[in-house]
Amino acid sequence: MAGASGLGTGPGAAGGDGDDSLYPIAVLIDELRNEDVQLRLNSIKKLSTIALALGVERTRSELLPFLTDTIYDEDEVLLALAEQLGNFTGLVGGPDFAHCLLPPLENLATVEETVVRDKAVESLRQISQEHTPVALEAYFVPLVKRLASGDWFTSRTSACSLFSVCYPRASNAVKAEIRQQFRSLCSDDTPMVRRAAASKLGEFAKVLELDSVKSEIVPLFTNLASDEQDSVRLLAVEACVSIAQLLSQDDLETLVMPTLRQAVEDKSWRVRYMVADKFSELQKAMGPKITLNDLIPAFQNLLKDCEAEVRAAAAHKVKELGENLPIEDRETIIMNQILPYIKELVSDTNPHVKSALASVIMGLSTILGKENTIEHLLPLFLAQLKDECPEVRLNIISNLDCVNEVIGIRQLSQSLLPAIVELAEDAKWRVRLAIIEYMPLLAGQLGVEFFDEKLNSLCMAWLVDHVYAIREAATNNLMKLVQKFGTEWAQNTIVPKVLVMANDPNYLHRMTTLFCINALSEACGQEITTKQMLPIVLKMAGDQVANVRFNVAKSLQKIGPILDTNALQGEVKPVLQKLGQDEDMDVKYFAQEAISVLALA
Repeated sequence: MAGASGLGTGPGAAGGDGDDSLYPIAVLIDELRNEDVQLRLNSIKKLSTIALALGVERTRSELLPFLTDTIYDEDEVLLALAEQLGNFTGLVGGPDFAHCLLPPLENLATVEETVVRDKAVESLRQISQEHTPVALEAYFVPLVKRLASGDWFTSRTSACSLFSVCYPRASNAVKAEIRQQFRSLCSDDTPMVRRAAASKLGEFAKVLELDSVKSEIVPLFTNLASDEQDSVRLLAVEACVSIAQLLSQDDLETLVMPTLRQAVEDKSWRVRYMVADKFSELQKAMGPKITLNDLIPAFQNLLKDCEAEVRAAAAHKVKELGENLPIEDRETIIMNQILPYIKELVSDTNPHVKSALASVIMGLSTILGKENTIEHLLPLFLAQLKDECPEVRLNIISNLDCVNEVIGIRQLSQSLLPAIVELAEDAKWRVRLAIIEYMPLLAGQLGVEFFDEKLNSLCMAWLVDHVYAIREAATNNLMKLVQKFGTEWAQNTIVPKVLVMANDPNYLHRMTTLFCINALSEACGQEITTKQMLPIVLKMAGDQVANVRFNVAKSLQKIGPILDTNALQGEVKPVLQKLGQDEDMDVKYFAQEAISVLALA
């Protein structure tokens, strides 16, 4: 590390009086100067140990100056230091001496690396709470002022996060100075500083007196919202939510709405995107009257925006918008003012927009009720189930339970089927995987007859998919289906089909039989396992492929607890003993493990 002071070098410095207990400290301090980054990092992480051993006096007079002077280092080490110092108050003598921690953290709050600065600011915010009001004005506020008037933008950006923690406990004269400093940062020449100020504007507004919010924060908000940089303007939209929560309806109308209207039509799509993304929060903060007069028309514009990202963000908010509307007007507003735009988005050219809409559109059925859902939403659901984009179809299928509650799934079943079949055979294995995971839910909603007739063959086909993750998910799916439809159904419909695979020429499919038996044995119970499944497992112990044989041993270990003693002793034990003598190491190992787990030795 660079220049060191305060703490001498070598063991003598820490233990000059011959006290061996301080010797490790010297070692740690040497590590702080070591060229190896990892050693320095370890040493920083043990700072609390050093401080404890040094005692509060020496920590204040030697360790902290040493750390303040050795501020030049790798970012990783500085990050660890910034984090450690946040929890150091107790080690310097408690809240009365918390100000001693400010110098090293002040230095860290000005470094170039953002992550380090952010961590230093987080620690400073933590420590500020431990200052008494007097100490806060004597030590902390001057620190904030120094940072706010620093030459480098790094220190000024850090200052933006510290105003809100020291403002509430400052005296009126100091409060005025703090507001003045924040104002000057909001119009700083450097965009990065204005961005930092804009991101903290809402937080600062919350701790100010209402008059100051109206007279000072709102003008700052208006200026930032018309900044030349779109990265600043979009952060002003975020601040709008916090500011709106503090003002009355009349003030909102006159002070905030003109700026928000401007943001909805901003030339930068990023700003419009931010309005769409924060729409639900804005709606709650603005209240029902402004929502009806201003926000609904704004939302319509966002839904038909020329940028796909903006349309997708707005589409995501459709359901939340409906839920946040006053109950008495909800249905009318959605039907007359939102639904026409939704109908257009269903056939949008961009797959992300359609996918975003498909993930929430089903939720509208609970808001609009049965008749409207059947008449207006059902055609849209059916169109989306036939969409060429698999994500759209998948999002509709994954949210079917909303519609099922309102109109029952039968209305959809005719269109649902082709969509499910297509997704089940999609070229992307992740799409196939997602549809498998919804199968138990679909099965429960469609009923056993419909399932057997239309979907059973699909579930069996997945067991021989070429991707292992699909075969594994298909096995779990069978177990869930048996839990839903019962053991009799399993015995007649599933078990025979699974057992046929034991003779498949492909050894991977033979192994899938074993995996299915593992999953089904518990759900099917002792009788079916002993009579139908066990003979097949035992027969497979003679398979030529070692992978199948050792999976037989694992299967026997899994289903053993379900079997009775006669079956275990008479049938399972001899087979496991034979496998225990197998020429393959793995087969031997798993057979012996099964013998010991099942206590058959």
